[in-house]
Amino acid sequence: MSNISLLLDGFSVALSTHHVLIMVGGVLLGLVVGVLPGLGAPNGVSLLLPLTFSMDPVSAIILLTSMYWGALFGGSTTSILFNIPGEPSSVATTFDGYPMARQGEAVRALTLAFSSAGIGALTGVIVITLLSGWVANFALRFGAAEYFAVYFMAFASFIGMSSGSPFKTLVSMMLGFACATIGADTISGESRLTFDFEQLIGGVSFLVAVIGLFGLGELIMTMEEDLTFHGVKARLSLREIGRAVLELPRYWATVLRSALIGCWMGITPGGPTAASFMSYAIGARFAKDKARFGKGAPEGIVAPETADHSAGSCALLPMLALGIPGSATAAVMMGGLMIWGLAPGPMLFTTRPDFVWGLIASMYLGNIIAVILVLATVPLFAYILRAPFRIVGPMITVVCIIGAYTVASHTFDIWLALIFGVAGYVFKKLDYPLAPFVLAMVLGDKAEDAFRQAMLTSGGSASIFWSNGLVGTMMALGVLLLGLPLISRMLRETGIGLRRKALPQQREIGST
Repeated sequence: MSNISLLLDGFSVALSTHHVLIMVGGVLLGLVVGVLPGLGAPNGVSLLLPLTFSMDPVSAIILLTSMYWGALFGGSTTSILFNIPGEPSSVATTFDGYPMARQGEAVRALTLAFSSAGIGALTGVIVITLLSGWVANFALRFGAAEYFAVYFMAFASFIGMSSGSPFKTLVSMMLGFACATIGADTISGESRLTFDFEQLIGGVSFLVAVIGLFGLGELIMTMEEDLTFHGVKARLSLREIGRAVLELPRYWATVLRSALIGCWMGITPGGPTAASFMSYAIGARFAKDKARFGKGAPEGIVAPETADHSAGSCALLPMLALGIPGSATAAVMMGGLMIWGLAPGPMLFTTRPDFVWGLIASMYLGNIIAVILVLATVPLFAYILRAPFRIVGPMITVVCIIGAYTVASHTFDIWLALIFGVAGYVFKKLDYPLAPFVLAMVLGDKAEDAFRQAMLTSGGSASIFWSNGLVGTMMALGVLLLGLPLISRMLRETGIGLRRKALPQQREIGST
């Protein structure tokens, strides 16, 4: 109960008029940052950080976290409306959000995304409130081997839970791993797969890749279809928003499962991006109608959005309790704490409880404010899709080019985005999934670093991945998920064989 009393003290800090106005301003700024691909929450927080130097630490962290929530919501907006992920963790939302918007249900898609995101974020904050002490001790058990095991589970879940061809999923993932290795080796410093292009020494930006794969790739597909996208007739009524909100309880199992996945991946080093992909893959596997996924299934929006935001909330806990950022945005915020003279770690809860619990209380309020603001802007965003393709198409192209250039201010990134646009078109024509490619590209270098560090620690012995109950359990689950397609196929063949053997016996009985 001590945490509850401390939280109530935190609300007395966060509920001041000054801090509530800061939350509203931060969320609005975050929405703008999230809608513009190429910026994203980490860059947006970095841009705002200098403005907080003259503020007190509580007000400063409330502004940054509110902007973070707004950016997460904004990233979902462009994913659904234009098939352009504003945030890396919003990629999975494009798979069903964009098809639903093209079917004339943009308001429904946006409302389902924002509502489930709000539930996921609040779930993450509740976990932080109730389990801050236990989680801090649990996260201390993670080393390089445990980090790799988490990433391995994420990769294996996508292969094992995929409703499509496991072979195509694996091929797509291998290509993603190849792109992740481009650039300087983080351990030896040697360049890999740069082909004498100096611009590739720093690697291929994930945001540039997704802008090309999803944004420009979809534009090429639309042009091939003879510009059949003539605008979406979206209903711009509050009744439609209310109907979509009331629809959400129907997917309570998806929400609960995705929130748990998100909290787990947020506390561990998986992060929001891995959580959204894993939740989408598992949701597709357990769906009653698997064929609907990728064509506008509501569960395909609810699953990644819930997991994304619950993981985004929980990712702040290791930063506060241990000084270990769980995401890129958390790393930027940790830098801000140090500038303000605060040392992240277990002692922060003791020395500055007003700061910690004021922040946690503001996370409750900030998420509620963010949900209200984004739901209020749903009709505005949906109205954009009513424009014909001759207007929307060039607008999307400009946004993609600006987004690709904004990532690092390099002209070369624009050419990379165009190359990935062609690659996205080829993937879709050959019916190869993009999700495994993107997942491998995001987490490939992190998984490689964790694997090599673990092997260096163990002197080259792979037994380190089974050295304790935690890492051994996660690796065993990963292997089980990896072999799930083969197990399912063997069970199906065994069932078919048994039925065939039973048929002659049934015929003999019938003849007698």
